[in-house]
Amino acid sequence: MPDILVQYEAEIWSSIGETFVMVGVSVLAAILVGLPVGTLLFLCRKDQILENQFAFSSLNLLVNIVRSFPFLLLVVFLIPFTRLIMGTAIGTAAATIPLSIIAIAHYSRLVEQSLLDVPKGVIEAAVSMGASVKEVVFKFLYVEARSGLVLGLTTSIISFISYSTIMGVVGGGGIGDFAIRYGYQQFKTDLMIYVIIIMVILVQLLQFVGTTVSRLIDKR
Repeated sequence: MPDILVQYEAEIWSSIGETFVMVGVSVLAAILVGLPVGTLLFLCRKDQILENQFAFSSLNLLVNIVRSFPFLLLVVFLIPFTRLIMGTAIGTAAATIPLSIIAIAHYSRLVEQSLLDVPKGVIEAAVSMGASVKEVVFKFLYVEARSGLVLGLTTSIISFISYSTIMGVVGGGGIGDFAIRYGYQQFKTDLMIYVIIIMVILVQLLQFVGTTVSRLIDKR
């Protein structure tokens, strides 16, 4: 291990831990909220089983607004809301609020797209057998779209890691913030390069795991 990595080993591991906390909370938000929101977007579309133009337009507009914000501006815009929820707008815990909001909007759109790939005949067959909306969603839609949902989540997680590098603006920390503060701002280019390599390896590992899982559960 290079000497400079040994010198900053404790700080690097601390930064990686902060990144895992921020990304972990945002992934949880994406699954618990983004998945249902994306499902509702699909179900409320025209010619779907819960067709509701008002609900679809409202959710669609909200998701589009959040996704259209440059993330740095979104972080700054949400500072009052973050302070209201967390009691502070600074720190790793506070950083999870804007990350969770963008995570919900990001993954909900990918969920909607994955469900749109499910053949319409699958839904028609489920309805003709008397399946309830809940059964259609959990026993048919999610089963048919499971591979796409996993790939979408993998793509989202990688995006969340990228977003987390911006959270140094509000003292969120993380490996990206470490690279900027200790590498770029202190002109330690070699340290910054090593940290970038760590991030590249992490992203490649996540992509490999996500792609492998998606392939294994794809029974089409």
